[in-house]
Amino acid sequence: MTEVSERPVRRDWDRDRIEHAVLGVARWVTIVVLTVVSLFPFYYMVLLSVRLIQDVQLSPGSILIRPGEIVFDTYQEVLRSVENGGQGFVRLIGVSAAVSVATVIVTLAVSIPGAYAVTRLRFAGRRQVDGLFLAIYLFPAIVLAIPLYVVLSRLGLRGSLVALVLVYVAQTVPVTLYMLRGYFDTIPVSLEEAAQLDGCGRLGVIWRVSLPLSRPALAATALYVFMIAWNEYLFALLFLVERRDRWTVSLGLSQLAGSIEIPTTVLMAGSVLLTAPIVALFFAGERLLVEGLTGGAEKG
Repeated sequence: MTEVSERPVRRDWDRDRIEHAVLGVARWVTIVVLTVVSLFPFYYMVLLSVRLIQDVQLSPGSILIRPGEIVFDTYQEVLRSVENGGQGFVRLIGVSAAVSVATVIVTLAVSIPGAYAVTRLRFAGRRQVDGLFLAIYLFPAIVLAIPLYVVLSRLGLRGSLVALVLVYVAQTVPVTLYMLRGYFDTIPVSLEEAAQLDGCGRLGVIWRVSLPLSRPALAATALYVFMIAWNEYLFALLFLVERRDRWTVSLGLSQLAGSIEIPTTVLMAGSVLLTAPIVALFFAGERLLVEGLTGGAEKG
């Protein structure tokens, strides 16, 4: 009698394949939904900024526009100087850019040696200082506003852009130290020891070994600090409210938002000008930003 071998019946759609297919579809649905939710507000803001206020009042919920209906008069009004009847955003953007770049430079100049010292050097209270970096950042900005206002006013620095940069540096240094410390930990000590055997001092090791290897982290940190300084409003209001010629773009935008005489389209144009530089910088440094934010996640 011939024995018939029993073979397992192959199912084309077993549970693993079904789960894989469902998760694959769910992943793309999630990506599409999150993309739409993230981009739609910015799209609608741009849409309002290039429409006439009459068209917006007639159909405020319209999300489509014909090419012939696109106008850029609002951007001209926003960028035109105050003396010529505009909002003077060219000067505001210039001030914000100068303050933000100065904040990035000073913050990195202070944070790089500080983070390296906590990572590589051994000294009393090292662990306490390491934890203090993040603890300082947990304090709300409003708690520091009044003391800083009183101190800088007595020093005669109220209304000074230098004072504003110092305030921003005090805000960004703790978290910047924490971010860079995590990345410096991933750099093999053997590389620095080899550089020291070749005759490099401590500063030479930082300049020739640590900094080149930390470019992704430095780019991510610089972009993060730039965004904080560019979008900051509270301290700019406290220290520059009396000096309109030194206002930042966030103060100029708040003035547009608080005026009933300014059309919504002009406000949206100012919002686009405030947001566009950050978006452009993010996409330009996206690869370095991702590498920098995830570089300190693992050691080895």
